[in-house]
Amino acid sequence: MRRLSYRHALREAFDEELARDPMVMLMGEEVAQYNGAYKVTEGLWAKWGDKRVMDTPISEAGFIGMGVGASMLGVRPVMELMFWSFYTVAWDQIINNAGMVRYMSGGLINCPIVIRGPANSGTNVGATHSHTPENVIAQFPGMKCVVPATAYDAKGLMKAAIRDNDPVMFMENTLLYGEEWDVPDNSELPDGELVIPLGVADIKREGSDITLVCHGRAVHTCLKAAEILQSEHGISAEVVDLRSIRPLDEETIFNSVRKTHRLICVDENKPFGSIGSQIAAMVQQHCFDELDAPVLRVNSLDAPAFYSPPLEKIQNPTPEVVVARALEIC
Repeated sequence: MRRLSYRHALREAFDEELARDPMVMLMGEEVAQYNGAYKVTEGLWAKWGDKRVMDTPISEAGFIGMGVGASMLGVRPVMELMFWSFYTVAWDQIINNAGMVRYMSGGLINCPIVIRGPANSGTNVGATHSHTPENVIAQFPGMKCVVPATAYDAKGLMKAAIRDNDPVMFMENTLLYGEEWDVPDNSELPDGELVIPLGVADIKREGSDITLVCHGRAVHTCLKAAEILQSEHGISAEVVDLRSIRPLDEETIFNSVRKTHRLICVDENKPFGSIGSQIAAMVQQHCFDELDAPVLRVNSLDAPAFYSPPLEKIQNPTPEVVVARALEIC
């Protein structure tokens, strides 16, 4: 077992998939000669060359459109958005073309593209660079959406995303890039590689009194909150990491709620139309009689991302806020 950073785990996934499938390629602004804006693709251009790792102009509509077209012809492009906030520039290419082509073609045309990059606030880059659009992407059938919280999950989910025949929107967090987790070497794995199926949640911490459903960096917020709840209040919190937004592992959520009878949905979306809103609706529909308290949500404050660092620190969910909300229903 090795300790790998989140960015190193992603880089390893790219390297392995480039070696496995000659149709895989990486594209985006500065991913090649500059080694990536966040150094996620460091060393891959030198190893694989211009035809497998390609720098693009600063034109999201142009290069995302090129990647979508290439994927319809059998290429498996992995496209980097320097910030997921720039998906709005390529909205038509992502939604109307990548997301709808299989349906509109009667299943004749696949679009095996991965669009990836940072989707988070908390880094003091202002409102136009701080979106978390997984709830927006999840609105559209035809696309898959993945938000890994650890290096282990980032590697395994990325390899599955690259092999998937549908467009996969892969959302990362710059605040996690340098963090390290245990990631097994391929020689330690029975199948010789780490691939995590899309649509399978992971229970990051077992508990019996309350369920915290979360994804991305909010997973670590919830794990810290769970420690405080246990040590200071004797409350056992179960932390369910969604990992995949679409497809969504509903049964893992429902089974946890049936065990704990209380639920808080924690995510860094804005509250209106958040992922937590959808999960709250699903749980009250399918597990209403199991609930001993109302379903609560903890979200980012309902305003564009603050530029002021002290204010931005309290805009996203904190362990203290999650603890306070948990005490309301325990």
